[in-house]
Amino acid sequence: MTARERVWLALHHREADRVPIHDSPWGHTVNRWHQEGLPQDQSPADYFGYEISGQGPDLTFQLPHEVLEETETYVIYKDANGATRRSFKDHESTPELIDFTIKDRRTWEEYKPLLTWNERRVDWEKALAANRAEWEKGKFVCYTAAFGYDKTQGYVGSERLLLAMLDDPKWVKDMFDTAVDLLIAGAEEMMARGFEFDGAFVYDDMGYRNATLFSPAAYRELEFPSQKRMCDFFQSKGMPIILHSCGRVKQFLPMLIEAGFTCLQPLEVKAGMDLVELKRQYGDELAFMGGIDVRAMAHHDPAVIEREISTKIPIAKRGGGYIYHSDHSVPSNVSFQQYCRVIELVHKYGTY
Repeated sequence: MTARERVWLALHHREADRVPIHDSPWGHTVNRWHQEGLPQDQSPADYFGYEISGQGPDLTFQLPHEVLEETETYVIYKDANGATRRSFKDHESTPELIDFTIKDRRTWEEYKPLLTWNERRVDWEKALAANRAEWEKGKFVCYTAAFGYDKTQGYVGSERLLLAMLDDPKWVKDMFDTAVDLLIAGAEEMMARGFEFDGAFVYDDMGYRNATLFSPAAYRELEFPSQKRMCDFFQSKGMPIILHSCGRVKQFLPMLIEAGFTCLQPLEVKAGMDLVELKRQYGDELAFMGGIDVRAMAHHDPAVIEREISTKIPIAKRGGGYIYHSDHSVPSNVSFQQYCRVIELVHKYGTY
């Protein structure tokens, strides 16, 4: 059975030979693994047989990248959305947002015309060759893009965006709608020019450790319309939609199902996203990907990770609807030997 077939069955709540396997180790983690036994010429995706791959266009403002300061421990730079970020060299994390070019509705209107489709958003020859190579390997190939709150906070910052959701919701809706317009335009153009996609894998972080970042009422008014329009588009192409949303987003699940999402990932355990609970409550309507605690992977006692996997995957896999993934990104405190054991256990408990 190919990876494509295996993932497709899982997303359609049908059992295959085993659960599909995918994951997202940090770069520092991969560097460690290369020192501990991962062949230098192999990526974790190739070595462990990850079954999903993705491609997407550049959906930024396409502003020039500019390094502002560099030390032994960090780099401060201005990104393609005009945001100033600090990226640390000694540990892997999401870059810190420091400042923004777009700080109000006036500057948004000034820069908004840059968020329209153009040929420079895809390296056509290289990307098309990569798409065909992944397709021929039998992987489940996804169109990938960020949108919504997650995308927009990268333009203006979380604090400014959250305040605008209260004070200027029309501006927020315009930013959300503009991002989805460009996302759909990119998908249409890439598919028209020969890219083959099995599904969509889209990103919109809407939660933190204790709760959603904004209320269900705000989600319904501001996020839901553009999300549903995006899901309707992909569904019209026969493409299931995997949503990446970090944090505690349980309150949004009924509306995510209504919007048309097929699968939710990554199910952060430390944020209270319990895979078994979610499977029992929503498993007939939503597939799940993730939910295996990276803290258990790093534990010195190997019984801890076996208990984590053996008590979750046998329940999550019933009737299909589950894809293995860590509950976020695999950190560098997980050794190569520990992670090999994780994948061994996934095969053991994930086989039908």
